[in-house]
Amino acid sequence: MIGDNVYYLALSWAAVRAGSPAQAGLVMTVSAVPRALLMLGGGVIADRFGPRRVVIGSDAVRCAAVLTMAVLFFSTDPGLWPLAALAVAFGTVDAMFLPAVGALPARVTARGQLARVQGMRGLGARLASVVGGPVGGLAVALGGAATAFGLAALLIAVSIPLLVSVRIRELPTDDDRTGAVGTGLLGTGERPGVDAVDAVGPSEPAVGDAAGARGSAEEQSGAVGPREPSGEPAAARGGTAWRDLVGGLRYVRGHRVLAPLMLVIALGDLGFVGPLNVGLALLADERGWGAAGMGWTLAGFGAGAGAASLLLAVRGRVPHAGQVAAHAILAGSVAIGALAFAPGVFAAVGTAVLVGLLAGLSGALCAALLQTQSDPAYLGRVTAVASLVSLGLAPLGMPLSAAAIGVWGTGPVFVVSAAVCGLGGVVILCFGHLRRAELPR
Repeated sequence: MIGDNVYYLALSWAAVRAGSPAQAGLVMTVSAVPRALLMLGGGVIADRFGPRRVVIGSDAVRCAAVLTMAVLFFSTDPGLWPLAALAVAFGTVDAMFLPAVGALPARVTARGQLARVQGMRGLGARLASVVGGPVGGLAVALGGAATAFGLAALLIAVSIPLLVSVRIRELPTDDDRTGAVGTGLLGTGERPGVDAVDAVGPSEPAVGDAAGARGSAEEQSGAVGPREPSGEPAAARGGTAWRDLVGGLRYVRGHRVLAPLMLVIALGDLGFVGPLNVGLALLADERGWGAAGMGWTLAGFGAGAGAASLLLAVRGRVPHAGQVAAHAILAGSVAIGALAFAPGVFAAVGTAVLVGLLAGLSGALCAALLQTQSDPAYLGRVTAVASLVSLGLAPLGMPLSAAAIGVWGTGPVFVVSAAVCGLGGVVILCFGHLRRAELPR
């Protein structure tokens, strides 16, 4: 994550130096196109070939691409086209990397620890955002874009042997057959993982019906991981990628927890990203807080979100996770609306801490529910759908928020955005299976 932050800083700096602001903006956004177009396919690849090998392979490709750019900058001035090509390559690899990373936690730890893993991952992201920017800026100051790209490649390279050292557990045979190969069971109305999730308590495994009924006490307690006797990758046992993709989408659509959860994620990103990015900058300018005031407000949000991640990392399990997420979303939406009416910088910072705490808690709980309620054989595709929803709607919210603020001002737009976020909490309360969802013990 730190390497990614340094890479994006180096890319933006090099693009600004090589072209006009409009051209630099285009370079920074072209990576979103392949990432959005290929994300669902990346989920299929993660489930078919296993998340570990996909993560390692995509990380190695990212390292090689960034290192190549560093060599180009050390030897010549490459201009905009190589930067655009790097951005496209990075976005393409991200489409494989993100679903695989989302599917990996269920293969390295017991279900009862997945919520804690999400909290630890949130802490890692906060640390990377705090450290990555200054480290990348220092690299640019000392040696320009070439040094920054070289440092990003080095940081990504360090992660590869760490990933290689990670040991994973194979899926049970039934999970592999119904989930990763796509035998068409979903087309008959059977939904592996749905009945097991809804009918059993939080200590039961959220895997396919047959696997859940067969699961041993050792597997349920996390003493040993699920085992697959054959050890073969899913792709080696037949089935087409298209059937896997369709099966994954049907699985999400038919799941009584995951389907409404995707809607919650979409509403949260659509209503949250705009105000906390474009909207906050315009609000700070309108109120005369300046860049420093905006920076402190963003720091307050980051501190609150980090505290929420720390809570989940330490506690591991929050009782009544569905209900807690709903109420956190509703309370957080009120705080988002109140941010536009803060009388000064100190009040804005305090409100931002509250927004970060509530939004961070609800976001971490939604991510943990997505992990624990999904059949492990589908996690790559489930993560791909969730990532596509976020990556597709989040950029849409920023220009809409900016245009709306230009017409109606910051107050009304923040209130409407808060209402959109709040609808996510309403969705949870309206769907009983999601409202009653629990994290495993």
